[in-house]
Amino acid sequence: MKSQLDNSDRIILALIQEDNTLGLEYIASKCCLSVTSVQRRLKKMRKDKTIDKEIAVINPAAVDQNMTFVITVKLERERLDMLDAFRNMIRKDIQVQQCYYVTGEADFIIICTARDMKDFEVLTHRLFFDNQNVRSFKTSVVMDRTKVGLSVLTNG
Repeated sequence: MKSQLDNSDRIILALIQEDNTLGLEYIASKCCLSVTSVQRRLKKMRKDKTIDKEIAVINPAAVDQNMTFVITVKLERERLDMLDAFRNMIRKDIQVQQCYYVTGEADFIIICTARDMKDFEVLTHRLFFDNQNVRSFKTSVVMDRTKVGLSVLTNG
């Protein structure tokens, strides 16, 4: 599906991806539009889900989530009902930041946080060891948060 965004929409999206607290006046000046036009465009992009979600990005260490993990998960069976059950469980878990259903050697790649290794162990039991459909999982401990974000390229 080809996006119907014009250059002004793309400028607006680039600006708010970097800082969603920017004032409408500033955004309007950067894309040579009126404040009303920027408001209307933002409302439309929220309604049509071009803007899917507006969130604050929290530093995990500031809330005692000192460790980040990248986990690959292989399932026993990939029946649709079992995939949906796994997805729903992952969506509900607050420590899971991101989850991707992927091709290749693993079925899912998950990024999660934990206070410490003991907290992570509890998480692994809850999500993997206690799940009959998880064949195996492998964990990598994040050493450095080199880049964190969900920005999407907005230029044509």
